[in-house]
Amino acid sequence: MELFFSRDIDGSFCRLDQDESGHCVKVLRHRSGDEISVIDGCGTLYRCRITADSPKGVEAMVLSSEEGWGSHPYRLHLAVCPTKNNDRYEWFAEKACEIGFDELSPVIGEHSERRVLKTARVEKVLISAAKQSLKAAVPAVNEPVSVKEFIEAYGDVQDGRLKLIAYCFEDERVPRRSIKEVLDGFDGSEIIVMIGPEGDFSKAEAELALAKGFIPVHLGASRLRTETAALTAASASYFRYM
Repeated sequence: MELFFSRDIDGSFCRLDQDESGHCVKVLRHRSGDEISVIDGCGTLYRCRITADSPKGVEAMVLSSEEGWGSHPYRLHLAVCPTKNNDRYEWFAEKACEIGFDELSPVIGEHSERRVLKTARVEKVLISAAKQSLKAAVPAVNEPVSVKEFIEAYGDVQDGRLKLIAYCFEDERVPRRSIKEVLDGFDGSEIIVMIGPEGDFSKAEAELALAKGFIPVHLGASRLRTETAALTAASASYFRYM
């Protein structure tokens, strides 16, 4: 199934940007009168008929729409420190989107080696992954903030979300539980998971998270890279609800 992406849909009319139009007309050879499927990134699939087949701007009439197409029965917000290599972060985002998650917050920790992330590039990867995996919703990407800022923003909010932080070191005062055990015991559907950098969260960051209501978890016996840990958290959530 071919999917196109557009932010320019007004309910009865759809326009593709230049990149999507070029692929539609030059690569796939679509012409006026052809029917195409378009996602809006917000969860709706549109069935459209092309009315103008310019490679610089395809225009189409909306024939029908389906909300919640390709959705999953949970809401997962991943807060993940940037990896030293940008390609690894983009790989994680792509694969996690294929599995299913809803929001990504890059967070900068005290031990982070990389402190800059180009969110526009990650957004492009997520759009491509959503189309490939047949989803109408594209995960939102927030601007990077510090770990402390993220914890302060979400920790004190009593909204029924399950808030988890995964780190490697042991603390006898607050033993970590497996993410599977915690998810299995949760009867809600909104989850936040924080994943640290290669050097892990600092103890001060972990202590702040615990003080703000985050639950400490581990992801198994293996020591995982940041991108693998984030993907493991996405997979655990997927298998809990699907």
